[in-house]
Amino acid sequence: MSERNLRHYRSVFISDVHLGYRGCNAQMLIDFLRHTRTKNLYLVGDIIDMISLKRSFYWPQDHSNVIRMLLGKAKHGTRVVYVPGNHDHQFREYCGLKFGNLEIRRRCRHLAADGRKYLVTHGDDYDGNVRFSLPLKLVGFVAYSGIMFMNRAICAVRNRMGYDYWSLATFLKEKSSSALKYVERFREAAAHDAREYGLDGVICGHIHRAEVTDVDGVRYLNDGDWVESCSVLVEHHDGRMELLNWPQEVNARKVGEALPKAA
Repeated sequence: MSERNLRHYRSVFISDVHLGYRGCNAQMLIDFLRHTRTKNLYLVGDIIDMISLKRSFYWPQDHSNVIRMLLGKAKHGTRVVYVPGNHDHQFREYCGLKFGNLEIRRRCRHLAADGRKYLVTHGDDYDGNVRFSLPLKLVGFVAYSGIMFMNRAICAVRNRMGYDYWSLATFLKEKSSSALKYVERFREAAAHDAREYGLDGVICGHIHRAEVTDVDGVRYLNDGDWVESCSVLVEHHDGRMELLNWPQEVNARKVGEALPKAA
């Protein structure tokens, strides 16, 4: 791929990839990594789904390809900061270690080009602020597993028929009042955490809902996931933050390639 076709960013924030889980959209993430270059790459937790791997081992070649590409970026000069989440919490034992351009941190601060300071954390620390009863959690887990099974089936059919990517899970979340209430509480807890540190904002993942908004003067930025929305948060060289929905980017590229060339 020629350099002029690449997108260049100052920083990229990716979370909730869930490698090792059947619902992971590894090919979509590989496409993003191939088309972008960045100075800083933050892996904001749940990159590898150790919980899913323990239940049923699943590791296709494209999941290995994602790991190889991430390490390749570190090898070629990108600063990679890995902030483990609750699904890959085993790696928190190594927080504080640094291997060349790769460092592992429990949570960290990011200084943007415009001078704003952000707390970078996965987000599972805020679960205590949005408690649900154990029975409700179990029902939620079973329901989500079923939804994701249907989500994969629908995506497979749509892909074979040539339709654009669409997430059933995301659609249902947007229609659920309880899910929206959970997001609201989570958002408030994250913003409060950043405010306590005297920071301008917080960058996190965990709840699989991409969003950029203000909460009482604190910027809340959630980079989404690569199971449902396939979204990513990027920082431009002037410090501007932008959420990208990568399936939309891929579809737009396909349309551009299909258009007739100018004479």
